[in-house]
Amino acid sequence: MKPAHLLTLLFATAVSLQAVTPDGKQKLVFIAGKPSHPPGMHEFRAGTMLLEQCLKGVPNLVVDRHEMGWVSDEKTFEDADAVVIYADGGGRHPAVVDGHLETLRKLMAKGVGFGCMHYGVEVVAGQAGKEFQEWIGGYYENAYSCNPIWEASYNLLPKHPVTNGVQPFATKDEWYIHMRFRPAFGHGVAPLAEGALKFAPILVAVPTEATRNGPYVAPKGPYPHIQAERGSPETTMWTIERADGGRGFGFTGGHFHANWGDDNVRKTVLNALLWVSKVEVPADGVASTVTPEALTQNLDPKPAPKPKKAAAAETPRVFQRVATR
Repeated sequence: MKPAHLLTLLFATAVSLQAVTPDGKQKLVFIAGKPSHPPGMHEFRAGTMLLEQCLKGVPNLVVDRHEMGWVSDEKTFEDADAVVIYADGGGRHPAVVDGHLETLRKLMAKGVGFGCMHYGVEVVAGQAGKEFQEWIGGYYENAYSCNPIWEASYNLLPKHPVTNGVQPFATKDEWYIHMRFRPAFGHGVAPLAEGALKFAPILVAVPTEATRNGPYVAPKGPYPHIQAERGSPETTMWTIERADGGRGFGFTGGHFHANWGDDNVRKTVLNALLWVSKVEVPADGVASTVTPEALTQNLDPKPAPKPKKAAAAETPRVFQRVATR
């Protein structure tokens, strides 16, 4: 191959691994899912709007935010550096419907970053389990993973750009545990470097025995294999540097909208949004302020939960657990 042709090929490869907008900025395509769950939960639209606002002052980053589970025009992916989905998952995950998986497959081959948040880390194994293991390192698998609501204490944080400026914290959320990580990662509680592949656990905590014993949100459990690992740490957020040059992350929190008011929760995710887009994370992390009033804005219009009937208290309780998945 002639030297000039080789240089052209190398240049084209570099561009494909790190796209930039016409004004030279990195681009994050941020997708919010459709409305679901009772008020204050799974507020994907309000959550992405709040995080987008927090990123306004970051130089060299453009946030292209979309709603209702997908982008309005897939041409926006042409110069995207990362795609992050904060939405309901499972069998109707935005990534697997309407041919979207093939679209994402092409983007991942170009080295585009990919991240999923909360229910968005769950896919059906036969639909996209292998892809999610490749693209973000792992996924929530129904009946293998579980989703208790518990207060996780993150006392030890690894040295990683995503933890820049983050202080140890404890937050009650629907922190998913026992992810189906890539086999090489085990349970995902230790960093791993394998060739061009790098995995890093970001948020790791030890659930109490009561947490493992359930009930979980849905199905309520408990699962014997979850109980058998009492005392073991669990990874609830992680990152991966892929062999194709792209980055990925999974964040299992984000069930309760109010938790975006926690400075450390918010900073961790804001840092991750920069990192997955290949924007340098400030040494002290992304600085932002969110007021209590801001947390009440842009919420989806949702009916208030129906009051429980005293004569049939058990039925509404079980229904509520299913509804809050």
